[in-house]
Amino acid sequence: MKNGLVFILLLLAVTRSFGQHEHHVMKDSTKPKDMHDMHNMDMHMDHSMPSHSFSRNLPMNRNGSGTSWLPDESPMYMLMKQGKNTDWMFHGSIFLRYTNTDIFNNGNRGANKTDAPNWFMAMMNRKIGKKGLLNATAMISLDRLTEGGGGYPLLLQSGETYKDQRLVDRQHPHDLFSGLTIGYTQMISTDIDVFGYFGYPGEPALGPPAFMHRISSMNNPDAPLGHHWQDATHITFGAATIGFRYKNFKAEGSSFNGREPDEERYGFDKINFNSYSYRLSYNPTKNWAVQFSQGFVHEPEIKEPGVDVTRTTASVLYSKKISSSQQYDAALVWGYNDKSDGHHEHSVLFEDNHRFGKNALYSRYEFVQKSTEELNLEDMLGERTFPVHTVSLGYNRTLFEKGSGALAVGTQFKLNFIPSGLQNLYGNLPVGGQVYIQIRPALHKH
Repeated sequence: MKNGLVFILLLLAVTRSFGQHEHHVMKDSTKPKDMHDMHNMDMHMDHSMPSHSFSRNLPMNRNGSGTSWLPDESPMYMLMKQGKNTDWMFHGSIFLRYTNTDIFNNGNRGANKTDAPNWFMAMMNRKIGKKGLLNATAMISLDRLTEGGGGYPLLLQSGETYKDQRLVDRQHPHDLFSGLTIGYTQMISTDIDVFGYFGYPGEPALGPPAFMHRISSMNNPDAPLGHHWQDATHITFGAATIGFRYKNFKAEGSSFNGREPDEERYGFDKINFNSYSYRLSYNPTKNWAVQFSQGFVHEPEIKEPGVDVTRTTASVLYSKKISSSQQYDAALVWGYNDKSDGHHEHSVLFEDNHRFGKNALYSRYEFVQKSTEELNLEDMLGERTFPVHTVSLGYNRTLFEKGSGALAVGTQFKLNFIPSGLQNLYGNLPVGGQVYIQIRPALHKH
């Protein structure tokens, strides 16, 4: 907990420092009293446009996953239908791809596959009277059909099960019903909101926006290796949240089902409110979004009965519109799992996406401490923890946009830096690669 507080204080200092240099000096006649006034001017929105899902006084660009925040300058890739009091938004992504996690057969744990990871989301915002806002969201994934029960190959990934066995070197498929949520926000004033949220399944107030909803991650088909340290609670069968916003600060708390989804991907798991979390969020300027959160998660892994996890996360997200044809988005995420069986494991992720015209260059660096238990190697190697480092580099090009849809092609390569204790299985530097076609909504211009 002490490490987490130091980390988030440092991040807040950095973002505040950058934020103070991002604004142009204004003439004395229009100069705001302080930085908060300036950000409030930046936030001033055309109320004929759709608002944030949990505030009539915030821009829709701040929508993350669940109730989390993105920077206000985040681009939005979506289809939208706007009415007098009701707005509809549609998001999603499909990657039609071929992937090989060890191209040169450096070790014996690699695999290859032709597959199509995917997700689809519909969102409704409806104004209620002069101060109310109703939100309903549905998110589905056809991963179980396109990936099978064992998911897709991803070297050094771990988490969840298939056929009662741990999934290792594979990313689990997401449930057909990945989110069915409803929320209501009451505006107290332009600066103050209170809100409630319920999902079955849904996402508690824990961690940054889930990886598929971060613009910095939008062109990378793979889940992060630190997923189960940072944002794995984005699908929980039972999540209830209450929150309070004052200007650009938000505090919220959740009660939720700590158990990760079971192997039956088409149904609904038993609802059980046995875990809780809190999250503090702050957007110092339109370019930054900072959060610190902590969750007390009851028995998340089915293969680890009796083992609870205290999960602590901190993140900084950055978005900058450089010009009408250039955008830069980045995320720095730290996640820490403190297990009741004595395991203490850190993870760090940095990812970015630079769009220029129809092209995008993106990258991801990860550090994760993986235990032999996570990798299902305890019988072979005893109880140990290994530091894992990976670097992914990719290129994405939009071929064409028609209406509100877009088709892009891309490729990426991944370097896996294997610690010496695992090199007899994985090799010393297995290289992964993939090529893909991406189908997604076009960039929404408003």
